[in-house]
Amino acid sequence: MPVRYPRASHTHHREEQGRCPAPAQPPAPGRTAPSATGTPVPGAGQGPVVVDTERRVAAVAGRRLTLTYLEFELLAHLVAHPRRVHSREQLMAVVWGQPPVGDTRTVDVHIARLRRKLGPAYRDAIVTVRQVGYTYDPWRRSKTG
Repeated sequence: MPVRYPRASHTHHREEQGRCPAPAQPPAPGRTAPSATGTPVPGAGQGPVVVDTERRVAAVAGRRLTLTYLEFELLAHLVAHPRRVHSREQLMAVVWGQPPVGDTRTVDVHIARLRRKLGPAYRDAIVTVRQVGYTYDPWRRSKTG
């Protein structure tokens, strides 16, 4: 029997007009950056990737991203926990809301899509930890970008 994942009422987050400013510097250690609505969002101001979970908006270097529901949830989780290594199983449990059943390579597919949407300059901010999973390094940039 195939595994079914809960569906969200909105499957895509449409790109809005305008630009989102990216923070110039990371917040002080142990602090969180305020979102556009004024509510602290963990990791929201670390590096060029900004995630506002209340408005469900993500931007990289001021450019808003068009993400699916799960892509947004995955990016928000990684950005909220910078430099922490997440196994595929952990990401399946936290982001998908279900324990991993069978193949966890769906995480790899979503990571690949996120990297593509981050663009050539910032795709390396999501780092593969071989045989384990992934981590987010907010200040890591691609050498080619």
